Amino acid sequence: MPHPSTIRDLEPKVLWNHFADLNAVPRPSKKEERIIGFMKEFGERLGLPTVVDASGNVVIKKPATNGMEERPVVILQSHLDMVHQKNAGTQFDFEKEGIRAFIDGEWVKAEGTTLGADNGVGVAAIMALLSSSEVSHPPLEALFTIDEETGMTGAKGLDESLLDGKILLNLDSEEDDELTIGCAGGIDTNTLLAYRQIKPEGDVQAWKVTINGLKGGHSGIDIHLGRGNANKLIARLLYRMDETHQMSLSTLDGGSLRNAIPRESSALVVVPRGQSASFQTQCKRRIDEIFNEFKTIEPDLEISIVESDELPLHVMHPEDQKKAINAIYAVPNGVFRMSPDIPGLVETSSSLARVIIKEGNFITQSLQRSSLESGKADIANAVRATFELIGATVENDGDYPGWAPNADSEVLKVMESLYENLFGSRPKVSACHAGLECGIISEHYPGLDMVSFGPTIKHPHSPDEKVHIPSVQKFWSYLTHTLESLS
Repeated sequence: MPHPSTIRDLEPKVLWNHFADLNAVPRPSKKEERIIGFMKEFGERLGLPTVVDASGNVVIKKPATNGMEERPVVILQSHLDMVHQKNAGTQFDFEKEGIRAFIDGEWVKAEGTTLGADNGVGVAAIMALLSSSEVSHPPLEALFTIDEETGMTGAKGLDESLLDGKILLNLDSEEDDELTIGCAGGIDTNTLLAYRQIKPEGDVQAWKVTINGLKGGHSGIDIHLGRGNANKLIARLLYRMDETHQMSLSTLDGGSLRNAIPRESSALVVVPRGQSASFQTQCKRRIDEIFNEFKTIEPDLEISIVESDELPLHVMHPEDQKKAINAIYAVPNGVFRMSPDIPGLVETSSSLARVIIKEGNFITQSLQRSSLESGKADIANAVRATFELIGATVENDGDYPGWAPNADSEVLKVMESLYENLFGSRPKVSACHAGLECGIISEHYPGLDMVSFGPTIKHPHSPDEKVHIPSVQKFWSYLTHTLESLS
């Protein structure tokens, strides 16, 4: 068999062709109009009942194949939106261009951007089932939700009259040997502090401080790996530089998305010209310390401090600058608590995702996650307290519940046995620290029997995102056999 030259040549072709079609449609969170229209046209073109609810979720229903009409209705669920991140040097317009995917050995990747395998492979698999005349299955209800990545507002606003199924298969997990039966809940903490601006005084030199090359990644799935957070690292560099070198901060811009570990951050500062040499020396000392600590886990980390011709008109008032840098440095970030009940599972965490200091406003965005509602509230309050200490306004939104595991799930029992029969080993059954929509959907439809699974996807929410081709083939086989086995 010849080596596949394009994504569309990969097996199973029906799935990969739908994935390629999907990736040609821009689908950023909060701006899903085009992908909603695409999915609506897809369902109608197949002659299947297709509904778009008031939130923008798309439901497509397909009758059972012959002989399976009496089987329970199965809901297949994935989300339409994708995380948009790109490398600093990549020229790409996510709102106008389709993802440029390519094959690299056993992996599919994208050119300098996120790939959209999260959750595009799940969407494509459901599309393949809806369009197939060869796969045996019970009655299907395909639920395509919107805005999963930036608040799960689609799942929250789901029309409760649309679905009849009592079994839900969520296709948004990212290890092909795992069955997920629970997940963390989350909440966003957003802060704002209006600060005083003053003009730089005396003979000063501007410096651009830049951090990039960090791995970043999913702030739920990857938070335990100890990767660098660009916002925290830049605060570490700048901390107390105002005391030793009369450094004044003009602007800071770090991170991009609320649910991604920030990979890049930059700041513009000014220092009295006579202190420039010692400023460089002290920065280099701190940079060397950071490199030494992160050399194993962040081999591509780059930190630069270069003179800038961009002399700012304004800098922060010294008192407000101290408050801002101290708060960034002090705010909880990373793993807060491991689960005492499930080995290796992060129970509670926080990620400082976004920091902006510009034109008189100091803004932060962070995301707290926990398997426990009390733990989620506790870490969110710890973040709140940090910023309230400096007089910032703090607001919480995007609150969504976790999904409590059900080890007695009948669907889980079927899928565990089937996995062992198909692949000769037992699957891992676990909960995850990422946010899945299952908990929210079950609030609309109590009593759902739910399992989440999917192919192997590495580095989601970053430009290093990739999906393992053999695992997609395995996932497709497992999905189709599961539908044939549920009764």
